[in-house]
Amino acid sequence: MSDSSKIIFVTGASGYLASHVVYQLAEQGHRVRASVRKNKMLPVRDLYLKSHPNVEIVQIDDLAQGDLGDVFKGVDVVIHTASPLPGRGSAEVILKGAIEGSLNVLQQAEKAGVRKFVVTSSTLAVTGDPSIKDGAYRAEHWSPWTKEDAERMPYVVSKKFAELAVWDWAEAHPHVDVTVINPPFLYGPLAPIHLPVAPGDYISLSTALMVYNLISPDGTYPPEPAYTDSPRKRVVFASPHGVVFKDVLDMIRNARPELAGRIISKGSVPEFEIDRYHVDFGRIEEIVGLKKEDFHTLEETLLDTIDDMLALEKEWVSQGYVLPPNVPPMML
Repeated sequence: MSDSSKIIFVTGASGYLASHVVYQLAEQGHRVRASVRKNKMLPVRDLYLKSHPNVEIVQIDDLAQGDLGDVFKGVDVVIHTASPLPGRGSAEVILKGAIEGSLNVLQQAEKAGVRKFVVTSSTLAVTGDPSIKDGAYRAEHWSPWTKEDAERMPYVVSKKFAELAVWDWAEAHPHVDVTVINPPFLYGPLAPIHLPVAPGDYISLSTALMVYNLISPDGTYPPEPAYTDSPRKRVVFASPHGVVFKDVLDMIRNARPELAGRIISKGSVPEFEIDRYHVDFGRIEEIVGLKKEDFHTLEETLLDTIDDMLALEKEWVSQGYVLPPNVPPMML
């Protein structure tokens, strides 16, 4: 049961992940205060105004440099999910924004009296070490990337160094509880309450765009098979269900035969040495309470996402948008 007297703060409320977090917290009866940028303030506020009066939307235009003191007043827990997306800034901007944004949130929330933090990182901060075999990643593992690698993969590098900055800050503030969640690619439909996606704004679909590519003949496969749907803990997440792309395509053909002509066919179907990350599910259950059987199946995850993307196409077409020959026309 939720404690409706406590306020949970969520950053980046209009984002793919945060919109799910805000919605689920609100549905459970929690008081939620969530931040968005100025241009999204009124639309997001109006989405929740009637259905969820326990959600308060506040404006934060600059997480990295802004004065955030007032928005954290009365807050008990901060869930920090916001991070600069690839394709929306230079390597320097993405790296600096991720590090300084995380630190500014932590520092100003702590000054306002917040003592519990949950920060979303990524398995991108964990994976990449060739000495780790069979995808057996644990909380003590870190990716080998340096800041010099930011020019060619800014988002990947930003996740590692933003998380390192969080842990350095946590070590200097032993009176606060910090939990970092490290999920791989997040697949699934958009949240039940979310900002309308403008026709053709494919990049706003975040990692759902990777699933969307599976029903584009000239699409691009996700770069790896892993996916997913307590104090001072680092929790490396991944679904227990393996991904073999040949089987995935067969599953889509069988479950959605009307899409047979749209299924990705460009190039060869990728094969990976592993079909999933073998993370510590005992640790996940101990810290988060999530059991293996609680994860959605691969079929549920992918088909729900595809159905959501098809519904979005229909909505765009109804607004006069002409779908390009190959949909979607870009890869995240």
